[in-house]
Amino acid sequence: MAEITWTEEAQRWLEDIFEYIAADNPAAAARTVQGIYERAQILSTYPEVGHRYLASSRNVRILLHGHYRIAYLVKDDGNVDVLGVFHGALDITRYQV
Repeated sequence: MAEITWTEEAQRWLEDIFEYIAADNPAAAARTVQGIYERAQILSTYPEVGHRYLASSRNVRILLHGHYRIAYLVKDDGNVDVLGVFHGALDITRYQV
């Protein structure tokens, strides 16, 4: 099984998502962030389940969860680094992954 590591950047994105949603609905914010985290757990068993992000020369992949995209790197040792969590409306090509 692959080990999943959340980068500091990815953790900040989750906190920002939580704070944004919690301004209107704290319970929905908690459910959304928990859902994103739980969705990412599939990567421990199936690290290449997401589609390949072709704008990167590395093995960066995107896993979908509702309106969110979980960007992650499958490392040479098979482990996974979650790089960020982006809302589907956000243009991720502005970010270097």
